[in-house]
Formats: sequence, C-alpha cells, structure tokens
Amino acid sequence: MKRAIWAIGGNSLLNLEGSGGKSLKPTIEGIVYLIKQGYDLVITHGNGPQVGNLFLAFEEVDIPLNLDEADAYTQGFMGYLIQRELRNALVKTGIEVDVVTVLTQVIVDPNDPAFGKPTKPIGRFYSREEADRLARSRGWHMMFDAHRGYRRVVPSPEPKSIVEIDAIRELLDKGYIVIAGGGGGIPVIETTEGLQGVNAVIDKDLLSALMGQLIGASLFVITTSIDRVYINFHKPNQLPLHEVTTDKLRKYLADGHFGEGSMAPKIRAAIRFIESGGDRVVITSPEKVIPAIDGREGTHIIGTGVHLVKR
Repeated sequence: MKRAIWAIGGNSLLNLEGSGGKSLKPTIEGIVYLIKQGYDLVITHGNGPQVGNLFLAFEEVDIPLNLDEADAYTQGFMGYLIQRELRNALVKTGIEVDVVTVLTQVIVDPNDPAFGKPTKPIGRFYSREEADRLARSRGWHMMFDAHRGYRRVVPSPEPKSIVEIDAIRELLDKGYIVIAGGGGGIPVIETTEGLQGVNAVIDKDLLSALMGQLIGASLFVITTSIDRVYINFHKPNQLPLHEVTTDKLRKYLADGHFGEGSMAPKIRAAIRFIESGGDRVVITSPEKVIPAIDGREGTHIIGTGVHLVKR
C-alpha cells in the first residue's frame, strides 16, 4: 500500500473562480500521473485568496461572516471543482476510481498563542496606502508578504486533531480518492456544549503534514506558484534547492531564508512530515509536478542519510 498527501496551494488556484476548473489542468494531470503509480491519495488545498474574495463579497451586502464559515464555504466550492475535474480526467484515462470531498473540521487549542498574534495571510495583495486605510477602517491586521505587497493576516493556531479522520481512513481503505482539510480545515474548539467554530485559519500545509502522518503517507506533494524552493529568494545570489535534508532546511529556516507569509510554513510542514515517518516531500509548481515526482524538477526534502533516486 502506497499513500500520498497532495497539498494544492491557494495562490496556484488564483484563477479558479469562474474558470470552470480550467486552471486546474496541470495539477489534475499531475494527480492522475501519481494515481497511475498506484498511490492512495488525500488531496488538500489552500484557500487564502478565495476566503479574502469571499469576505469582500459578503461585506458588499453587509452580511457578517466568520472565518470558520468562510472556510466551510470554500471547502465546498473548491472541493467540488477539484472533485469534478479529477473525476472527468480519470474517466478519460480509463481509471475507475471515485473521488469524494469531505468537509473537514480540525480541533485547535483555544489557548493557542496564535489568537493573540495574527500571522496567516488571506485575500489579495494591497499597496501600502490601501493596507493603511483598511487597518484604520476595518481593524484588519496587515503584513508585507513575499515582496508582492500587503495582505490581511488572521490567527493561525496549530492543528491538534482531525474530527473526520476515521471517515477519511475508511474511504481510503475502500479505494476512494479523498479531498479533505481544504484551507487547513474548519477550525473548531471543544467546549462543554460540543464543537464550536472559531475565527481563525489553520495553515493548510501544517494540516496536510498532520493528515499525511495520520493516514500513513510516504509522499507529500506541495504544489505552489514557484517551481522550487530558493534561498536568498529575489536576491542577486538566489540559489535553487533541488535535494535538501531536514537538518539543512532547519538551518536555512533559522537564518531567515523563508518568508512567514509564503514558504516558511511549507518548510515547517515538510520537516514535520519527514520526522514523523514520511519518506519524501516534493515542492514545485503545477506545471513542473510530473517531472518533479520523477525526481527531475522541484525541491525534494528528505531525511538525513537518504538520497533521491532519479528516474
């Protein structure tokens, strides 16, 4: 049995709305390629840009919306498009496997320090002037993100457990491809009255690493808007990373090479996945993911003493 977790980046799905799923094509082709190699698969996805757009739409009609509710909305919408396009592609290639989307709740700690220090970017990029205006008028926390402008940031607590994990495992055991944990999962806390949604966004890569551990995945694929991980990103001495151990990655992370609003959470998730028993993490763009799976593109994160075998 081979199992994999595949995290689709929200920024790599920026044109999903209104496209009828066309922007998914390279990602879907990569997923089909992996399924052909015999992997059972759970697919997660980001939703930062989509949640931001949803909030803007709800504000225009003066309807309040909590972050947990926004995540549920986008889990359903984005899960539907991924599920539909993947099923269509599988049918065309003669693979008879059903795809199902699971609305996924993730338990967080109400005392997590993240609630007092918002860091998770959502929504579109703004100029400095726009960011200052939104901070004053709406009380938003704004942060400069990855040399592309300012974004709203919200609390991002650690994922502790997945409410629907038993159902997800059972679906995998029965041969389904599962889309779950969209946007990092719907954040909930345990109370004396049961589960209660909270105003937060869980990082989808950290949730994916936890999901991968709980389903026994050996491979973790992260597709994002760049072809591989770089140190000294956007500097004259920028250097791409092809094969890198978790020990080296931890040093690069401590040295500040990865932005908190972009690559740093992916790096932390990759380290956690490998150190919890995973074999390999691949980070690349949707367009390069097939050769990356074969070891010829992208960044490959492995444990110390392990070497990548190229095909």
